[in-house]
Amino acid sequence: MLDLNGKSILITGGTGSLGKHLTKNILAQFPSVKRLVIFSRDEQKQFEMAQEYPVSKYPAIRYFIGDVRDFDRLKKAFKDIEIIIHAAAMKHVPIAEYNPMECVKTNVLGAENVINAAFDCGVKKVVALSTDKAAAPINLYGATKLCSDKLFVAANNIKGHQNIIFSVVRYGNVMGSNGSVIPFFMKKKKEGVLPITDPNMTRFNISLQGGVDMVLHAIDTAWGGEIFVPKIPSYKITDVAEAIAPGCRQEIIGIRPGEKLHEEMITSSDSFSTYDLGKYYAILPQVPAFKTEDYIRHFNAKPVAQGFQYNSGENKEWVSVEEMRSLIKEHVNPDFSI
Repeated sequence: MLDLNGKSILITGGTGSLGKHLTKNILAQFPSVKRLVIFSRDEQKQFEMAQEYPVSKYPAIRYFIGDVRDFDRLKKAFKDIEIIIHAAAMKHVPIAEYNPMECVKTNVLGAENVINAAFDCGVKKVVALSTDKAAAPINLYGATKLCSDKLFVAANNIKGHQNIIFSVVRYGNVMGSNGSVIPFFMKKKKEGVLPITDPNMTRFNISLQGGVDMVLHAIDTAWGGEIFVPKIPSYKITDVAEAIAPGCRQEIIGIRPGEKLHEEMITSSDSFSTYDLGKYYAILPQVPAFKTEDYIRHFNAKPVAQGFQYNSGENKEWVSVEEMRSLIKEHVNPDFSI
């Protein structure tokens, strides 16, 4: 069973939606955590987060300004750190398309910096956050995250005798996170018109807590090189609009550049190395640093069928309009009403 008491942990991108929720969970579940370092480049967000989690009340917490592009700064931050959760990324699709090298510098070169600094500082575990857009990417953001995933998976092959494990967690839209569709629709509701990209569009749905649980699961169980994928429901974009604003007109505006109609998290090409773990799937590295038979036996893992793919359009589990309203109230805004 996972116990982070007495451990030193660092979260890159720690002031983001998931980073803040991870902080809340770690401080609540593991009150004797030794150090919890919030590493990010946004001083305003760090200032605001420090009001919520002041060092005077939470003596383990530290706020560390820095950028994953800066290798020397990472090495300073990683000193005496045992566990790293890498959540920093440039993730807005249109901005990445317009500023491609900036996206590459943060998402690819930044990932390589995290890996090398972790090696140099004797870190024990690294969990990197991925995205559904890294599976068969059609935009630059997705391509950089696929590259990042490959770097973290391959890092397990060059560790030699060093006691370090790298793994990846991949999931879809986090409910209510910054820039996601639910807060956008809630803001647009007062205008009486909701812009819909395509009436057939679907997305996976995961709560912030679900994302946190996945990260903690990876810290606890990873053997090295797995890409963990959750089994989560899908929703139709039109059902989200109906759940939030049933009286609003839905205006079809067309799919934006770099956007998919349905999200993918496991492609048919991944099926040859994908295993069903029960609550999650795990895409194992094609050349693992362990014996696949031992992994299967230990986790009672079952290989998926050849050609299996996991996308939001062909999912077996769906969120209804009423369920969506309950989830919004529970995970996004307790005062939500239609």
